[in-house]
Amino acid sequence: MAKQIDVKELLDSGVHFGHLTRRWNPNMAPYVYMERNGIHIINLYKTVAKMEEAGAALSKIAASGRKILFVATKKQAKEIVSQQAERANMPYITERWPGGMLTNFVTIRKSVKKMAAVDRMKKDGTFNSLSKKERLQVDRMKAKLEKNLGSISDMTRLPGAIFIVDTLREHIAVKEAQKLNIPIFAMVDTNSDPREVDFAIPSNDDASKSIEKVVSYVVDTIIEGATSRKEDIKAKEQEKEAKKAAKAEKEKEVTEAKQADEAKTTTPEDKSAKTE
Repeated sequence: MAKQIDVKELLDSGVHFGHLTRRWNPNMAPYVYMERNGIHIINLYKTVAKMEEAGAALSKIAASGRKILFVATKKQAKEIVSQQAERANMPYITERWPGGMLTNFVTIRKSVKKMAAVDRMKKDGTFNSLSKKERLQVDRMKAKLEKNLGSISDMTRLPGAIFIVDTLREHIAVKEAQKLNIPIFAMVDTNSDPREVDFAIPSNDDASKSIEKVVSYVVDTIIEGATSRKEDIKAKEQEKEAKKAAKAEKEKEVTEAKQADEAKTTTPEDKSAKTE
């Protein structure tokens, strides 16, 4: 089980701070605890409930072997999300969202393959046969692709879910995921619409401490799900090997019993006839 969420830790991380009251989205009303100095305060008990709900769902997706794509292009979230996503071995986008990343995934995969092609050129020596100008162009192209798409190079198919920090900023990613019916998990602040996502976690999506606290918990649940999958696969392999060994042992016993029966039924005359 993932570590139990402590409301005090969320409080210390500033997860409860919402936006100015004049910038709020009325659909966040169920998650607002009170107003203080013109700022909405988020009900952390509801945050905990939503974090646990999202964590359980993400754990199941990870246990099924599907990838979860993390999206956070705002400055204070980039490094946190990239580190946490790498910890769970999951793809992430922390630079500009590539238009059509989900809805035109085939084209995005072609761009990823271009990076792989450049790597092959460098290995087999083809790259060195190019002119200095061509090598420079190829390097620039690869650097640009690496920056925007390097973190999704291992994502060979559409993700099983998408996790977003700040749905207002990442509205294009939200729309693409909605179009393809990909489950959306997100940190939703008081200025956002929770109805746009499947699993909304009411929380401060601007402070780095708040982002780290929520994302690290989510990643823990994903790792837990992935680990249980590995254990299940290992257990099935062991069971398969055990059945195979039991079958071989049974066949051996049958063969030995058959040979013993043949030895018993063989008469002295048969033995002497075989000798002659």
